[in-house]
Amino acid sequence: MSKALVCPCEDVTASEVEHAISKGYRDVESVKRYTGFGTGMCQGKECLTAVARLLEAKCQPTPRADQLLPFTPRPPLFPTELSHWASLGFDAQHAPAGGVPTALGITTPALRPEAPVPSRAKVVIIGGGIMGLALAYNLADRGETDVVVLDKGYLCAGASGRNGGGIRAQWGTPTLITLARRSIELMKRFARDMGINVWFRQGGYLFLAKSDAVVARIERSAKLHNEHGVPTEILTPSAAREVVPQLTLAGVKAAAWNPKDAVIFPWPFVWGYAAQAQKHGVKVETFTRVQGFELSAGKIVKVVTDRGDIACERVVLAAGAWSPEVAKLAGVHLPNEPHRHEICSTEPLKPFLGPLVSVLDSGLYFSQSMRGELVGGMGDPREPAGMNLGSTSRFLARYAAALTEQLPQAGRVKVLRQWSGPYDVTPDNSPILGPTPGLNNLLQLSGFVGHGFMMAPAVAERMAAWMMTGESDELFERFTLSRFAEGRMEREDMIIG
Repeated sequence: MSKALVCPCEDVTASEVEHAISKGYRDVESVKRYTGFGTGMCQGKECLTAVARLLEAKCQPTPRADQLLPFTPRPPLFPTELSHWASLGFDAQHAPAGGVPTALGITTPALRPEAPVPSRAKVVIIGGGIMGLALAYNLADRGETDVVVLDKGYLCAGASGRNGGGIRAQWGTPTLITLARRSIELMKRFARDMGINVWFRQGGYLFLAKSDAVVARIERSAKLHNEHGVPTEILTPSAAREVVPQLTLAGVKAAAWNPKDAVIFPWPFVWGYAAQAQKHGVKVETFTRVQGFELSAGKIVKVVTDRGDIACERVVLAAGAWSPEVAKLAGVHLPNEPHRHEICSTEPLKPFLGPLVSVLDSGLYFSQSMRGELVGGMGDPREPAGMNLGSTSRFLARYAAALTEQLPQAGRVKVLRQWSGPYDVTPDNSPILGPTPGLNNLLQLSGFVGHGFMMAPAVAERMAAWMMTGESDELFERFTLSRFAEGRMEREDMIIG
């Protein structure tokens, strides 16, 4: 194999590209992600052609059906500009239809484990998303390694692998501000501590407000942020344009700006927690469905799965928007509802956008990835509750119209990927944590709406400490499931979408 350099900026050789191809990476984007070619100063100008020629020589241009595994990039046949989608129009009163279905939770013979799950564990965590894996790592880091994590699909199949990667301390309650600040601290050092690059970029969040009500909300929040050490500023439209000169700021009356908010790449964040937990001895069992529970004397004594039963002392339910259907197997009702939120990614552009930008009135948000794509989404007030994770043209029409209103030059950019994920919505937009009434060894860890990803490091750190020491923690006293029966709400209103 050749040691010739194909990417002088990043020292990527022809042999490394061929190795990526042999591992199943059979298009330019996935080879770039695997080897790092094209990420240096020239941004691919010197090496793209060479890599494309190697791909043409070594493999079929399009993967065969049996080569399509999770995370295999599949570009559209006819990439379409955002301006086209913006011109389509949509019925604002019409409820979204199902759209193109998703293959969420796909199980293939090549990926499904044959061996049974462990027959016993002290702690069983149901849900291999960011919450469950972060908790598993933190438990193991404190010495509790007899832990099994169960997930019905592959890692990143659920909401943790389907979000925009935003991390912000701009929240509406002291508790979430404190958690977010701690999470940002942990994310800053994640690559060093976990040995995996999560592309942490502290470019800030710029919230735009169009209505007087939203202006009042960001002003109240900014005052609270400043009281808790978050340097949020309220900006005039002209000052906001200094942060992002390309914005039109059409209809915008004010903006909230915190330069310390950030964006990371979700997938390696999940994988990093999983890898380190496994190094400590935690068992992570994917493609494993929970089918029921065995109860005795007001406790769960066994978790029943399609790969065998696990006797246990404690169960943590961290399955996000899927938590209610799992809880039902134990006779527990959770008030969480899943709501589809769609998102898309464009072809890469030369870096120009520092912060994540959001129009709070409409739920629009967008940022630019380290590779140059515009990644963004937009909530839909007509979206009904339900685990419907298809992709719709309605979303693209709404999103493209809202995006190009603020960023007109984005109209020429082509959409390459579109997907959706579930918000895990509770009646008060706050999480459900701690013991379950009548089943005290079933611990709840769900209900984070769309912000569980960014809260996970801090919440998991505190939950592991609470579980291991038994010391009181207000998180697991205030945010219990029992609060809904007691009529005690913990309202959070700084929600995008």
